[in-house]
Amino acid sequence: MSKITIRQATINDAKLIAYAVGNAIGEESVQEHCGANWLDIITEIAELEISQYSYRNTLVAEVDNTPAGVVVAYDGARLDELRTQTLNIIHRYNPNFEFSEDETEAGEYYLDSLCVLPQYRKMGIATRLIKALYDKISAEGHTRLGLIVDFDNPSAERLYTQIGFKRVGQRTFLGHKMWHLVLE
Repeated sequence: MSKITIRQATINDAKLIAYAVGNAIGEESVQEHCGANWLDIITEIAELEISQYSYRNTLVAEVDNTPAGVVVAYDGARLDELRTQTLNIIHRYNPNFEFSEDETEAGEYYLDSLCVLPQYRKMGIATRLIKALYDKISAEGHTRLGLIVDFDNPSAERLYTQIGFKRVGQRTFLGHKMWHLVLE
């Protein structure tokens, strides 16, 4: 039986975080906005102490001490501050890139990216990551965890609703229609 643990990410997890962000957003979309070297760009962003995709905003799941997945999340009230650092790096490669809409807001802790590596899927790791995240933010005094999920990704929405997330609205992000889901 495999041992699954959840831990705070370190700077050494930056490339795994970048892969997770690319997987969550969609590699094609990330490439369109960051270029062919998107993995290096997002890795650089993940290495920052203050950015949307910072290792400081990330929990890592390990299976038998091997990284298997991550969840990246942050306080929605900090979106502008965190986005500034993210955009500073992206603009070096694509000066015209801008986020089309805010994906979160104050009063909501935002689950930005969730990814389990393919070889570790179907082990309950995504659920464990979300529950560990919710326990962490609850201990910090947050009561609302939000996320957006693409209309075209019903399997991801099903995962979230099985955990207790509920639809509260719709958003558009990077040209995609998204459901806004919340766990309270």
